[in-house]
Order: sequence, then C-alpha cells, then structure tokens
Amino acid sequence: MNHRLLKLLTLFLFFCLITNAQESSKKEYPLKADVETIDGIIKAYYDVISGPAGQARNWERDKSLHHPNALISVTGKDKNNKPFIIVQSLTEYHESFGIPKAGFWEYEIKRETQTFGNITHVWTTYETTQEKDGPVTERGINSIQLYHDGNRWWILSWMFDGERADNPIPKKYQ
Repeated sequence: MNHRLLKLLTLFLFFCLITNAQESSKKEYPLKADVETIDGIIKAYYDVISGPAGQARNWERDKSLHHPNALISVTGKDKNNKPFIIVQSLTEYHESFGIPKAGFWEYEIKRETQTFGNITHVWTTYETTQEKDGPVTERGINSIQLYHDGNRWWILSWMFDGERADNPIPKKYQ
C-alpha cells in the first residue's frame, strides 16, 4: 500500500472514530431512569430546571418528561396583592424562563403522592437557592399531575405557588 493511501485511510478511520464518539456521547431522551418511576420523573423535573447563571437548561430532556399537550401554570399575587395565573404550553414556559442571569437550583424537601389507576398527583414542597446547596432564597409548592401510559410516566401538567407572608407553607408540607 502506498504511503498516501495509508495516510488517507488513517485519516478516514480517525474521522469515523470521532463521529462515532460524538454520536455515542449524545443522550437520547427520554432517559429510562427519568420516566420509569415516579421518583425518577420527579428527580428529573427538579434536575432539569436547576443550574448556574448564564447556563441554558436542557429543554430536550425536559420535553421528554412532559406529555406533548402539557400545561404549565404559574400563580401567585401581583404587586397590588391580586391573585394571578399564567397558563402556558411547555414551549412558552421554556421561552419565558430563558437563560437565567442568576443561578437557580430547586430542591424537593417534602412530597405527598396520591395514585389512582393511571393518574398520580404529586404535591411537592420545594426550596430554591442561587448557588448549588446555598442559602434558601424562596420556598413554595409544586402541584404535578402525572399520567402512566402503560410504558412510562408523563408530566401532564404542573403549577406552583410561592410562599409569601400571607401564604406560609403549612407545617405538614415542610
């Protein structure tokens, strides 16, 4: 084999190895561990939203957790103390979340779960921090509705409300 052909063959094999390594390092969603159990999907729900300032979140993983028609609702009180609710698709929520200017980690601190047939309601109390394992900046409760299609769990909808002076988290949910 001539020297030039050997170089071309070596180069070709090198690029094949790089391409294969890149393909195998890409994760395919959903991850089995994320959707096979209630614990797995709730852990993934919190993992996907958490991260440092300036870092885009893994919305592909998040999409794999949610049913295609999932609804996201954010509720609370405005500056005039009037209740509000914003109902969004998952895509709208991702766009509104954007790339955070501050770090944001959300941790589950307590959970109540109720299941009947293919449906489950998860009432999960959370704390947020701006640094991984940093001081708590906010607390609240997520209400998450799950659906099991016989093969995996899906997040069908979720909503949350934050703790406020006029809305403390009851002791039983802490």
